[in-house]
Amino acid sequence: MTAQVTVGLDGSEESSAAARWAAGEAVLREVALRLIHVDEWPNVPEAPLPDARARAEALVRDTAEQARKEHPDLEVLGEEAHGRATDVLTAAANDSDLTVLGSRGLRGLLGFLVGSVSLAVVGAARMPVTLVRAGSGRSARSHTGIVVGVDVHHPCEALLGFAFTEAARTGLPLRLLHTWTLPASYGYASVVDPGVGEELGARLTGGLDELLQPWTKGYPGVDATAEQVMGSAAYQLVEASRNADLVVVGRRNRKLSPGPHLGHVAHAVIHHSPAPVTVVPLG
Repeated sequence: MTAQVTVGLDGSEESSAAARWAAGEAVLREVALRLIHVDEWPNVPEAPLPDARARAEALVRDTAEQARKEHPDLEVLGEEAHGRATDVLTAAANDSDLTVLGSRGLRGLLGFLVGSVSLAVVGAARMPVTLVRAGSGRSARSHTGIVVGVDVHHPCEALLGFAFTEAARTGLPLRLLHTWTLPASYGYASVVDPGVGEELGARLTGGLDELLQPWTKGYPGVDATAEQVMGSAAYQLVEASRNADLVVVGRRNRKLSPGPHLGHVAHAVIHHSPAPVTVVPLG
């Protein structure tokens, strides 16, 4: 693996926002920025090859020049790759500390970062991938911090490691959110007595504090708070994303499910969060 931040380019506003966000991340990490455009021309014969090649070269060159202008000390590497976009970008992601993609893209000559490609890379990459919307660059920060969805019932060391390290780099506060719902066996008890879940909630809070204790001790400079809320994880994280600088969620490999897989929570956050979303593989 190479110490670098990789970004996929396709000429859309989303990929431009991703490039700006990735450049800032590369500066924070003190690593190189790698720009990749994938030429899938053989699969779109209606596109004139010479024009496509010239536009791809200009896209990579102009994006690199802009990144160097905004960050004079940043090492920027440009690359024009050929092949299937999903395969090329997934391989690049596996060889990078972090990969950044636009969460939406444009179909057409340079439009390889459509939703299906970005989702496929997020679902298959072995390293973290961040999806960025147009208009959600670092210059537009709301300064409310990083929101992380955690699950006290499953190992999430990689998720917490990424979140605490990112908070330490950026100086942003960290809000760790665990959601829960009453078991079906509680039936209508929760309707009759809203306080019936307080004991269960208290136990979850204790488990959350225990989970986070070594991380808060290891990162004393990070302003981290943890809370557990009752309700749908997808809904609560999307709501929390409204004023967040970054949302971090995990993705678990499903041994019985062939091919890339995203859980419904990560899928919902990716599609509805106005803030950048980082998906961290959890093994």
